[in-house]
Amino acid sequence: MLSEFYSTPGARAAIAVVLSFALFGTVAACNPANGQQSQGGGTQEIVLKPTATRGQAVFAGGCFWCMEPPFEKLAGVSAVYSGYTGGPEQSPAYKAVAAGQTKHAEVVLVEYDPKKITYEKLLYTYWRSINPTQVNGQFYDVGPQYRTAIFYLNAEQKAQAEKSKRELAASGKFDDPIAVQIVPPTRFWKAEEYHQDYYKKNPAHYERYAKGSGRKGYLKRTWGVE
Repeated sequence: MLSEFYSTPGARAAIAVVLSFALFGTVAACNPANGQQSQGGGTQEIVLKPTATRGQAVFAGGCFWCMEPPFEKLAGVSAVYSGYTGGPEQSPAYKAVAAGQTKHAEVVLVEYDPKKITYEKLLYTYWRSINPTQVNGQFYDVGPQYRTAIFYLNAEQKAQAEKSKRELAASGKFDDPIAVQIVPPTRFWKAEEYHQDYYKKNPAHYERYAKGSGRKGYLKRTWGVE
């Protein structure tokens, strides 16, 4: 049945890609520009072990390209890495993750100075970088690999994340439930080098994607974020 076909996530994603191509001259999916996947090495593990002097936070918000800029702008943040976590697979490759062939999600690892910026501030920034009600996807990127999640690294982060989620749900800003998961991570795998700071390396393609995917428009309407 056509109605059943168009109701599936895959069909919606395909339609979105076609529309985005027509409107913006590029696909909406979080895929590198032509030739980019041949650059750089593979994934490598970064150990998740925050300390009193080096904080770490892990967030999933759909395409990791779009999750780097909001955090890199913050004073006190020393590094932001695109990567993968949430699944058991070791050294996952981008193609496998993006195709939904692993249990991993695209995420960012934020490293920061706890004396200069708080985890609460990072949570505030995270909520205003996503659509928190979308299930298993963000904008035109559909599938559990693009799910939203706060991956807590200790009991304190878990408590703060749950508190911020409750407060957002109680704010009345959204009619639909908050879909963001609050879960522990598996090992963190830093993504291939061509993904790191993609918005700086390929600004034209990134801008077309950010607009074509619907993310930029949503963030401006909902959060007033440019």
